[in-house]
Amino acid sequence: MSGTDVTSDTGTGPSRQPPKPPVKQPPVVMPGSGNNVIAAVFLGGIDPQRQRKNPLLECIKQGREFGDIVADFQVGRTTGILFLSLKYHRLHPEYISQRIDSLGSSYNLRILLILCDISEHQVPIRELTKKCLINNITIIVAWTNDEAGLYISSFKKLEHRPPTMIKERVDKDHSSVFRSALTSISKVNKTDVQTLRSSIGSFADIANAPAERLEKLPGFGQVKVKRLRDAFDKPFQGTKTIVPRHMTQPQPLHPSPPAGPQDIGSDILVSADNL
Repeated sequence: MSGTDVTSDTGTGPSRQPPKPPVKQPPVVMPGSGNNVIAAVFLGGIDPQRQRKNPLLECIKQGREFGDIVADFQVGRTTGILFLSLKYHRLHPEYISQRIDSLGSSYNLRILLILCDISEHQVPIRELTKKCLINNITIIVAWTNDEAGLYISSFKKLEHRPPTMIKERVDKDHSSVFRSALTSISKVNKTDVQTLRSSIGSFADIANAPAERLEKLPGFGQVKVKRLRDAFDKPFQGTKTIVPRHMTQPQPLHPSPPAGPQDIGSDILVSADNL
């Protein structure tokens, strides 16, 4: 073998290429242990011994354990909760900003659970809401430790539930679609829909019913009748026909006499507002 041949460290073959640098992966959160809620060892700067005596932990009905996590509570692989007492926030307003910064992008669902334990809470909650909107954090307000613990337990219990339980359910039958369409109009409720259907009839009849007739129905005042008529009479936004610039013609300075039947062209531009 010539001196120019490259061999491996073992001398049995060509050397291997140097390993490629690892691809940077998104942050990995600590997996949960079964049905347990993971609580941070240091919750809000509290040392472990005091943390285990935190009254909030006693209000969490779900099983719990302690772990080294960036959030205060972890209720799933991708859901982290920061806990904040407004009484503590009033004394240390910079604390929550530091905690939010420490989260980075560790969780898909990030929750700020606020314990409202002061009377003058409107201003701090408003400011915290702004901060959460900027940092893509969902804000939840609890009034007692028991309520806060119930939220944490519920988040863990519903960890794997699909969102279908909170989605609107609209049946596809004619009556349901009929009712859903009319109740989408402000001030119109399900009772009003039954009144309209029994007194007037079809959807087309309701759409064409004059205001004078609608005002005679029980439960229909001037405001409700106006909302109903506006829904059918006013044009939809953005439906005005756009005329190309090259098709527009300058208006004469002096009005011309009315055109006779022979002067009317076959092409007429119509705005959707006039339909």
